Amino acid sequence: MSQSLIKGALDIDPWLEPYSQRLIDRQLQFQKWYKDLQTSETSLFKFASSYETYGVHGNWDTKEVVVTQYVPDVVEVSIVGEFNNWDVTTHKLKKINNFGLWSLTIPPVKGEFAIPHDSKYKISMKLPSGEQIYRLDPWLHRATASEVKTSHLYDGRFWNPPPAETYKFKNKRATFNDTEGIRIYEAHVGISTPEPTIGSYKNFTQNVLPIIHRLGYNTIQLMAIMEHAYYASFGYQVTNFFAVSSRFGTPEDLKELIDTAHGLGIKVLLDVVHSHSSKNVEDGLNMFNGTDHYLFHGGSKGNHDLWDSRLFNYSNHETLRFLLSNLKYFIDVYQFDGFRFDGVTSMMYKHHGLSFGFSGDYNEYFNPEWVDNDAVVYLMLAHQLLTEISEKENKYKFISIAEDVSGMPTLCLSIPEGGMGFDYRLSMAIPDMWIKILKHLQDENWDLAAIVHTLTNRRYKEKCIAYCESHDQALVGDKSIAFWLMDKEMYTNMSTLSPLTPVIDRGLSLHKLIRLITFALGGEGYLNFEGNEFGHPEWLDFPRVGNNESYHYARRQFNLVGDDLLRYKFLFDFDAAMLSLDSKYGVLDKPQAYVSLKHESDKVLVFERNGLLFVFNFHATKSYPDYKIGVEAAGTYSIVLNSDDAVFGGHSRIQEVDANGKTVEYFTNNDPWNNRSNSLLVYIPTRSAIVLQLKEKIK
Repeated sequence: MSQSLIKGALDIDPWLEPYSQRLIDRQLQFQKWYKDLQTSETSLFKFASSYETYGVHGNWDTKEVVVTQYVPDVVEVSIVGEFNNWDVTTHKLKKINNFGLWSLTIPPVKGEFAIPHDSKYKISMKLPSGEQIYRLDPWLHRATASEVKTSHLYDGRFWNPPPAETYKFKNKRATFNDTEGIRIYEAHVGISTPEPTIGSYKNFTQNVLPIIHRLGYNTIQLMAIMEHAYYASFGYQVTNFFAVSSRFGTPEDLKELIDTAHGLGIKVLLDVVHSHSSKNVEDGLNMFNGTDHYLFHGGSKGNHDLWDSRLFNYSNHETLRFLLSNLKYFIDVYQFDGFRFDGVTSMMYKHHGLSFGFSGDYNEYFNPEWVDNDAVVYLMLAHQLLTEISEKENKYKFISIAEDVSGMPTLCLSIPEGGMGFDYRLSMAIPDMWIKILKHLQDENWDLAAIVHTLTNRRYKEKCIAYCESHDQALVGDKSIAFWLMDKEMYTNMSTLSPLTPVIDRGLSLHKLIRLITFALGGEGYLNFEGNEFGHPEWLDFPRVGNNESYHYARRQFNLVGDDLLRYKFLFDFDAAMLSLDSKYGVLDKPQAYVSLKHESDKVLVFERNGLLFVFNFHATKSYPDYKIGVEAAGTYSIVLNSDDAVFGGHSRIQEVDANGKTVEYFTNNDPWNNRSNSLLVYIPTRSAIVLQLKEKIK
């Protein structure tokens, strides 16, 4: 009976058999939690709807304010704020049960809410020691930077706008067609402006969404949305989990952004941080009730030494309420379409992946001394919740992506199959590979077999998101691929009015090839960090003490693409053409490619995927006329993408249209080649790639 819980996983990967009991134990622990929540909370769905009652809420029918807080280990709880002159004696909460639940209903004053909209408030608690402490509400929906210039703290605010001022969604959630896979534009609202300042939700909606739509991305992954007091943390030191970053605008502005994206057919994912929390006490969760174990593990187990942050206790009932409600809140209130879970490796292992080199030995994934099953079960509950929300939203598919460097087996299998439920994992080895190649190898030493292995080395039936570089590679201290390729010449030789130097020529060519091979060979989805598609010339560095609080590098210079005299437009246009291969023909969410040729001395790579034929020449100096390649389907082929096209900054060495204006066609010979049934001849210039489509099949 128990074996049936993991049958799907064992069918897919028989090597899991020695660890079947560990997988079964994980499933049983999940089922126990699930049943316990159904018993104590009616259902998982209702449990995750706790954001509707916990915190501070205004009832527009009665004008009452209802306060509900989970605060164990204290003597008294009060709500204080501008509305009562911060007096701890006037609005005390009543203890509801012995598990730390407190509540208060505040009647209206003169027919209006006792707590005005957007006014400041805090939760005050009297500890057993007699000390009175003041904290921000863990469930608050808005926090803003203190108006006191000498303070770096955030103030909690009662966000309760009149119904007329609450944003109303106009568009249905976006859906994909049957052909396309997921094409993700990883973006940060604050840096999404050429100006050295903080960008806004409004700016992103008006100026960046049209760019993303024009490029052809069908999904946006929004970073740094959950409120974080320290801007330079990139959003990964969350202080207020239910508040969206106020430095970009209001909650209603974010709703408009997401609704507008849906109108363009674009899904929006939240980069959710449930792996750890900021150590801030005054404006964070840390020491909320005066103890170190409020929602967190106590003692050293509750600290992440490298990240200098607090670690959640996933075995705690109220921690699960808080985190699961957090997910449902962002889906319900802001209409997010799913999540990219940050730091999943840190969650799943008791050692958090610190100084641990994963070799692929299955014992590393299932050793009970290393694996944190409580965290694994939390992630399973999160995916069960997404399934239940989907059932109530006309079977709409919510997306989940895991940032996991370990390669945990079954991570991206469904729970009924014995997995953890993620849809995709990030292929984090791919960007590492490209940086190592560009940093350490001359062009002639590129190992095509090693490149192909890294791009195709993924677990069977577990989907991956491929990417050349994300925000990690754009940060100061590292270099983007464009910068590795072209470095300082990007400041002097990117004008079309200046001669094309060897460095820029090589850089433009390889930038396109690296992206295309990663896109076509690396996974079932594709991700790009904003600006990298056009070779953004500078790294990313947030204002901090070390750079005199400068915003100069905390921006993306989209204006460069609009300048017709700069070569950035070539990379931008190529990115759009590359993505259209998926929207038109289907590349990503299709079976892995068949690689028919990896010729190390010629530096030529050939593969087929879903009817498209990809041909790459990575050689630095050699071009090949009439190069013979294998192909399975016989018929007539034509080029649908050519990296050497002048519109992409190429040299137009490949004739795509003849003298009569007809498309040049390639005809197969019934001559088997490279283990394929047929062959054809192509011209493939140095540092270029072509993609051919079967136009007419010979039966």
